[in-house]
Amino acid sequence: MIKYPMPKKRPSKQKVSVKNRGMTFEKLIDDANNYYREHDIANVHKKPIPIQIVNVDYPSRQKARIKEAYYRTPSTTDYNGIYKGHYIDFDVKESRNKTSFPLKNIHGHQINHLQSVHHHGGIAFLLVYLHSEDMTYLLTYPTLETFINREHNGGRKSITIEEIKEHGYPIKEAFLPRIDYIKAVDAYIKEITQKV
Repeated sequence: MIKYPMPKKRPSKQKVSVKNRGMTFEKLIDDANNYYREHDIANVHKKPIPIQIVNVDYPSRQKARIKEAYYRTPSTTDYNGIYKGHYIDFDVKESRNKTSFPLKNIHGHQINHLQSVHHHGGIAFLLVYLHSEDMTYLLTYPTLETFINREHNGGRKSITIEEIKEHGYPIKEAFLPRIDYIKAVDAYIKEITQKV
């Protein structure tokens, strides 16, 4: 009699939680952009950070190490590219706050940049990952501008989680890519073209 090995029991399918993923949120966006480029869906890249290297330690060519550097100019947003003939430009943010997303997480030069992109016909937005909800939302610049204006007029200095849920485009986790934000961009494009 021949004894064959028993197949290993497969774990039950569960929703993959991304809580406490920290800096990997940007990695998930990088993975999504790689997927979009490989499948000719969109051409989006992470922008390089403009740094000036001041001091490098050269123990050997293979072990060169930057010891001192500084930002030449403030960076604008994290990503930009082209999708279906639309220029898109966005930044990636995370919030561990359980009730709101503080507007101070968005720097003034980033707001100015997003405003300029929107003014010139591009699609400007934020991708916001809320740790408390374990959910990502796309917030368009026009929506963001509403909350910024409210703050400038003496109102809240944050966007509540409920406001993000109401005005943002939810991005459900998928298999490939995990953060399929292009579907939310499609929903926004559809909305703005219907208004025209």
